[in-house]
Amino acid sequence: MSRSDDRQAIDLVMELLALPGPSGGEQPVADFIRARLTAAGAPAAALDTDAAYRKSPPGGGCGNLVLRLPGTEKAPRRLLMAHMDTVPLCAGARPVRKGRRIAPADRATGLGGDDRAGCGVILAAALAILQQQLPHPPLTFLWTVQEEAGLHGARYLRLPMLRSPKLAFNWDGGPAHRVTLGATGGYRMGITVHGLASHAGVHPEQGVSAIATASLAIARLVNDGWHGLIEQDGLRGTSNVGVIQGGSATNVVADRIELRAEARAHDPRFRQRIVAQIEQAFANAAQQVCNADGVAGRAEFDGRLDYESFKLSRDEPCVTAAVAALAAEGLEPDYAIANGGLDANWLTARGIPTVTLGCGQNEIHTTKEWLDLDHFTAACRVAQRLAVC
Repeated sequence: MSRSDDRQAIDLVMELLALPGPSGGEQPVADFIRARLTAAGAPAAALDTDAAYRKSPPGGGCGNLVLRLPGTEKAPRRLLMAHMDTVPLCAGARPVRKGRRIAPADRATGLGGDDRAGCGVILAAALAILQQQLPHPPLTFLWTVQEEAGLHGARYLRLPMLRSPKLAFNWDGGPAHRVTLGATGGYRMGITVHGLASHAGVHPEQGVSAIATASLAIARLVNDGWHGLIEQDGLRGTSNVGVIQGGSATNVVADRIELRAEARAHDPRFRQRIVAQIEQAFANAAQQVCNADGVAGRAEFDGRLDYESFKLSRDEPCVTAAVAALAAEGLEPDYAIANGGLDANWLTARGIPTVTLGCGQNEIHTTKEWLDLDHFTAACRVAQRLAVC
C-alpha cells in the first residue's frame, strides 16, 4: 500500500464512523459500502445480500452484504469479513482526528471503531483491487449485521453467498498483529419475576415484591461469586445482569419485573453451571419473599445459546496465511483467545474456520474509545496482502 492508499483508507474510516448503524439499523452503512464499490467498478451481479434479520430475535431491516470477485489467478477462494453494526453507546458519534488517533468529538458517546474499522479495512482492500486491477484469487468480501446483538448476522447468514471459501479472515479487535484463534461461548437469558401487587402504603404486607425478589437473587449471586468475573474450582467465566425493567409507581408493590442476563465461559459445562446458579438464585429468592398469608412469587426463565466457544490450531491454514502476511509487514503475531463473542464463532461452527485479526480498536464500548491509525493502516496492508496473489 502507498501513502495515498493509507490516506484513502483513513478517509473511508472517518466516513464510516460518522454513519448511524446500530444492530438492526445498518442500512446506511450497507448503502455507503455498496455505493463505493459500485463507483469503483464492481458490477451489480457481484453484490449480494440476504434476509438474515428476518430470523434474528431483534428483527431489523438490513441483511448481510457480500461482494464476490472471480479470481484473476487460479487459487482457493478467500473470505475477508467485518461487521457493520455498533453498540448503542455510539449513537450520534462524531469522529475527529487527533494526530494518529481518531476519537469521538462528544464525551457522551463511543466511537464505533468496533467494527467500522474492520469495515474500512476490507473495503479499502476491495477498492484497491477494483481501482488498481490487482491480480487476486477468487474473493468474497462480507459485511455482517447484528454482531453486537448476539452474532445474528453470522449465525443466519445465507452460506451459499460465500461460494465456499477455503481461507477466512475477520477484522475485529485491537493491535494489527493480534491473531485471535478462538473465543468464548455466550448464553443469554430472560428472567421474569412474578409477585403480587398491593398498595405500598395501606397494605404492603399483602404484596409480594418482584423487585425485592430480584434484589435478593442478585445479591446472592454477587456474594457467592457467581456474578461478574467468576473463578470457581480452577475454571473461569463471567455473568452479568444487564437490564432490569418493571414497576409502575412508588405506592404499588411491584408485581412483575423483567431482567436480561448473560453467562460466558470457554468451557461449555462450566457455562451451564453458571446458568444453573443464576436460575437457582432466582428460584430460591422467589420462595423467600412472601406476603402475610405466606403467598410467594415465582421466576420464569427463557434462555438460548447465542454462540459456542471455539479454538483454532496455529496450524490451521487461515492462521498460517495470516501470520505470513503479518511477517511480510514486519509484525510479530500476538496470539489470543477472546472473552467476547466474534462472528468467527459462527463461521467456524458452520464449517468455515475463521481467524480474527486486529484493526486498531481501543477501549471499545466506552466513551473513551479511540482508533489507532498506525495499527489501522497496518491492518489495511495486511488485508491487501491476504487479498492479492
